[in-house]
Amino acid sequence: MKLEEKIAIVDDLSEKLEKFDHFYLADVSNLNSVETSKLRRKCFEKEIKLVVVKNTLLKRALEKSDKSFDDLLGVLKDPTSVMFCDTANVPGKLIKEFRKKHDRPLLKAAYVEESVYLGDDKLEMLASLKSRDEMIAEVVHMLQSPAIKVVSGLKSGGGKLSGIVKTLSEKEKKQ
Repeated sequence: MKLEEKIAIVDDLSEKLEKFDHFYLADVSNLNSVETSKLRRKCFEKEIKLVVVKNTLLKRALEKSDKSFDDLLGVLKDPTSVMFCDTANVPGKLIKEFRKKHDRPLLKAAYVEESVYLGDDKLEMLASLKSRDEMIAEVVHMLQSPAIKVVSGLKSGGGKLSGIVKTLSEKEKKQ
């Protein structure tokens, strides 16, 4: 590989590191071509950008960044793939789902919300993280819940009240 190509790859990786707030480093070695193709297809469906990269080039891109990725440098051994995504938990869920039928990818590390997670043992936790949209939906639901109870109480109370008034008026007519 020529120097210009290496510089272009490092620049592209640096750009992606700045653009995406979340990325996972995974080992996808030992997957055959059919399995790799399935993984790439699933990544595409989930809007994850999967990039297989040389560790030395990724290390240069991490060092070039304004963000602090020092903790990630230690996991840059063996083959490494980077999964870039806008939603923190999507790559974790994808890896977890994919490993039901395959033994890879293995999670090496993840950079999520300015925090570093090292090791495959963090996969379950990362997959169960709530995304920003899920958190907003939960807060909206919690805010709506009391209002819904008040409205339904008023509706049911109004029905009871109208029933009482109707009964009383019928009673007066009979007398």
